[in-house]
Amino acid sequence: MSEKVTASILIIGNEILSGRTQDVNISHIAKTLGDWGIVVEHCRVIPDVEQIIIDTVNEVRSKYDYVFTTGGIGPTHDDITAECVAKAFSVVLEQNEEIASRIKKRPAPDDVMQSRLRMARVPVGSKLIDNPTGGPQGFSLENVFVMAGIPSVMQAMLSSLDGTLKTGKVVRSHSVRLYLGESQVAEALSQLQDQNPLIDIGSYPFFKDDKYGTVIVIRGTETADLKDLALKIVSIGQAAGTEPEDMGLTT
Repeated sequence: MSEKVTASILIIGNEILSGRTQDVNISHIAKTLGDWGIVVEHCRVIPDVEQIIIDTVNEVRSKYDYVFTTGGIGPTHDDITAECVAKAFSVVLEQNEEIASRIKKRPAPDDVMQSRLRMARVPVGSKLIDNPTGGPQGFSLENVFVMAGIPSVMQAMLSSLDGTLKTGKVVRSHSVRLYLGESQVAEALSQLQDQNPLIDIGSYPFFKDDKYGTVIVIRGTETADLKDLALKIVSIGQAAGTEPEDMGLTT
């Protein structure tokens, strides 16, 4: 069995924490990485505060195989992610001429250009993350990948990493719909979880067609094991006098 490859996502920006901007990057990153065989085990939203960014980057980069950040690499005063990542690694910022050249292709007054060139500053030792939209690139330093916060740009940057990262087995999901309340299956599911430590079992209540029920979602890397466990969950529902719906693999 291939070793599990893990990731942490850091969403950086006061606008997310204030509620002014709704984040859509977490779901896209998690789904994309999952499809590549990288399991997102941690996610955090943090403010544009230097010490918090530095401390958080240092905390998670030692715990997970990869760290992906979004936000805070624009041209304004509060875009401090690049500077903070440099400090986390105890290196300085330098102007990357490849990024600068891309920025300079769009004419602008001197003061505006100087602001834009802030986006060309990367920590010494960084590698660039391509930006297929044509804008300034992101960068990576060791296992930390720093990307834009604008969803369309972030998605373009992330897509450029396809095939370049260490990956493990893809985690699959298998779902079973039971017309039983969570409390009615809680003990049985607890026993199944103890018996199957390599499979994650989740329960999610729903209300459909005037009926309450629970969708059981099981996640693991071995589809045969998922199928066997799904059959056991179906049997639990049948034993309780209901007709479960095996929804099959959902990922």
